[in-house]
Amino acid sequence: MKNALILGLLFFASLTAQALPLSPSESAGKRLYREGVSASGEPIMARIGAAGMLLPATSLPCANCHGADGLGRPEGGVRPPDLSWSRLTSRYGQQQINGRTYPAYTDGTLVRAVQEGLDPGNNRLDPAMPRFVLSMNDQRNLTAYLKRLADDRDPGLSPDTLHLGTLLPTSGPLSEEGATVASVLRGCVTRINEAGGIHGRQLRLTILDPGPDRDSAEQALNQLIEEEQVFALIAPMVPALDTELALRLDQAGVPLIGPLSLQGSAQASRQIFEPLPGLREQMIALANYAAASLRVLQGPTLIAYPDEPGQRLAAENLAQYLQANAWQKVHLQPYESAQDELPLGSRSVFYLGSSGGFSRLAERLQTAGQVPYLFAASNQVAGDLLQVPSGFSRRVFLAYPFVPSDWTLTGRLALTQLRERQRLGGEHAVLQVGAYSSMMLLSEGMKQAGRDASREKLISALENLHDFDTGLTPLISFGPGRRLGLNGAHVVTVDLPDQRFYLVAPYKPIAAMP
Repeated sequence: MKNALILGLLFFASLTAQALPLSPSESAGKRLYREGVSASGEPIMARIGAAGMLLPATSLPCANCHGADGLGRPEGGVRPPDLSWSRLTSRYGQQQINGRTYPAYTDGTLVRAVQEGLDPGNNRLDPAMPRFVLSMNDQRNLTAYLKRLADDRDPGLSPDTLHLGTLLPTSGPLSEEGATVASVLRGCVTRINEAGGIHGRQLRLTILDPGPDRDSAEQALNQLIEEEQVFALIAPMVPALDTELALRLDQAGVPLIGPLSLQGSAQASRQIFEPLPGLREQMIALANYAAASLRVLQGPTLIAYPDEPGQRLAAENLAQYLQANAWQKVHLQPYESAQDELPLGSRSVFYLGSSGGFSRLAERLQTAGQVPYLFAASNQVAGDLLQVPSGFSRRVFLAYPFVPSDWTLTGRLALTQLRERQRLGGEHAVLQVGAYSSMMLLSEGMKQAGRDASREKLISALENLHDFDTGLTPLISFGPGRRLGLNGAHVVTVDLPDQRFYLVAPYKPIAAMP
């Protein structure tokens, strides 16, 4: 009995030790390890290659190669070693991949490895390993954190729960879309939890309103990351943040799965995985179809867009693509109201923006005696199609990330059951499927990451996901340099009087773009 009590106390003590928060020194070492930033605020430099070229450590922090969990991931022919302290200090010594052996690390020999590129056996480390120029305090902080690295589990992950977060508007112009996505996510969480969760963990979802502007959105995002400490973000709608979102996720190491660029410009980040094609990919699919089948390269071509940063960038990207692919007389036109001057005489018009503006644009063109081809992304204008004048019948072409023929029996049944349970109709179908696919990808990624999951393992699992079948979209694939699961779109035309849709070009991945 006494022995059992002692063992129990020791077990409890070990759990308590693992749960202890990082000390200030360990926290400073963690930031240095993940971001290459000194606790003093002074810049840290690192020497690279035989020439010893100096670069800022922020561009090549330890976590870039060794991973946030320290386990290392092969990349470009380089295999960074496991940095767990138990492995580094093993009394049996170590053996490199090249066959060289060396004794266990100590605090002193670790300093030499980090700053001079020499292991405890005086062997030179791989040339890809930077030699960091650190103060004594920075080195102490880094060493302190490496000793805790193996036990520093990612936030939002406990033995029993997986905490996810998202930002969805509850008021304003996107409130209806936000409510739809929230219903889909809640339905998916309920379904997964009723099936036993993921590796025995129940999912918990926190939804915050990003508010009306950038400041409120940044505050809500920080609340999810710092106060709620979510493990990952799932299908957020937060256009106010634009590129700031990617930067914040990179800094915090938080993965995000969701169709972010459906409405605007893409956000390049290792942390972000998008199941559906972005606005740019959809517009290029429309342009490729128009060039091949409608013979409109001679123009004139108008790109109409709302004067907002994300839409402006998307319009400029489309114009660059068109001009690089022999389209002539391409003109960009921001619009704010029906009084804006509208260039006439265009043979093709690409529209970016909200639903209401699409039908107003078509009406103004018709009033001026103009009936050009109209091109738009379905998720931006679907709710406004019935208001487009009938004279544009079969002259409206829409990009769709998926069409009913992509739906398998299993996928259709799952979505139908979710809609019935959450009392949803077919509204905002693209957003519904985007949120549903995001949850499927999260679930699959966490399953493959295993019971001992981490953010880094989730990212690695998603990177290695190929031809994943959601049952509602074309097959989704990611990769180390690919964060867009679908790189193309279906093209559909509309018979306006009969309200019938006709597929004119099935999904086809577009060529790689710069």
